[in-house]
Amino acid sequence: MSQRMSRREFVVTAGALAGGTVLSTAVAGLRAAEVGSGAPHAEKLGWRIACCAYTFRKHPFAEAVRKTAALGLKHIEGFAWQPLSAAEAKVQTNETMSPAARQQMKAILADHGVKLVSCYLSELPNKEDVCRKKFEWGKELGVEYFVAEPPKDAFDLLARLCDEYQISLAVHNHPKPHSVYWNPETVVEVSQGRTKRIGACADTGHWVRSGLDPVECVKKLEGRLIGFHLKDLAAFGDPKSHDVPWGTGKANIAGVLAEVKRQGAKPVFGIEYERELPDAELEREVAQCIANFDEMASNLSC
Repeated sequence: MSQRMSRREFVVTAGALAGGTVLSTAVAGLRAAEVGSGAPHAEKLGWRIACCAYTFRKHPFAEAVRKTAALGLKHIEGFAWQPLSAAEAKVQTNETMSPAARQQMKAILADHGVKLVSCYLSELPNKEDVCRKKFEWGKELGVEYFVAEPPKDAFDLLARLCDEYQISLAVHNHPKPHSVYWNPETVVEVSQGRTKRIGACADTGHWVRSGLDPVECVKKLEGRLIGFHLKDLAAFGDPKSHDVPWGTGKANIAGVLAEVKRQGAKPVFGIEYERELPDAELEREVAQCIANFDEMASNLSC
C-alpha cells in the first residue's frame, strides 16, 4: 500500500477535532494528524498554499479564515465582495471598509494566525484615484499581491502603483471566450517590459476548460509566476467540467509542480474550489488537495 493510499484509509479520530477545528468529520478519509498539518514538504521547497476565500463563498470572511486555519494553512486569498462576518454582513472586504472594520478584519486574521496574502478584485480600471484607494487598503492589510483582469490600457498606471506600494499584480485567466487573458501569451504581452511585480495568477482549471496544456502554459510564463488558482478538473476541454482533488484529474498537477520547481519559482498556490458541494464534502476534498499536494512536493524534494 502506497503512502498516498494510506492517507485516505485512516479515519480521523475524535482527538483531531477536539482542538477547536471547524472542519467536519467528512475529512475522515485522511489521517487525523494530517487534517490540520498543512503542507510541510511543500514549505521545504519554499512553496506556500493559500486557501482562496471564494472556496468558502457561502460563508463570510471570518468563517473562511477559521476553516483555512483548521486545514493547517497560514495564508488566505480574499475576494472583494465577501461579507466580513455574520455580525457585519453588510461590510465587504475591500477598500470601502471603515477604519473600525479594517481593525476587525486584522483581528480575525491575527486570532487564527492567518495572513491575507492576496485579494481578488473585480476591477482595476485605468483610473488612478480608484486604484490608489485599493492599493492603500491592500498595503494596510498586508496584501502581497492583487489578482485581477485589468483592461490593457491600465497597465502603465498599475505598474507604477505596484512599485510604489510594493504590491504585485497577478493577472488571472478566465476561460475563453470570457477573458482576453485566457491564453498565457496575452499575460506575457502585458507583462513584457514592465516591473517584475506584474505577472500571472495561473488558473490551471480554466486553461483545461480552454483546451490548453497547463504545463506548456506554465512554461510560457517563466519569470512571471506570482500565484496560482490551482485546479484539477474531471475532463479536458469541457467548459462545464468540475473540480476534483489535486492530482486526480486532467490538469497534470504533478507536471505543473515539476515545471514550477524547474523554474525555481516560489508562487503562492491558491485553492479555489468552484464546485458546488455541501460543506462536509467540500472540506473533505480541500483537505485531500492539500495532502496530495504535499505528497507531490515530497516526491519533488527527493
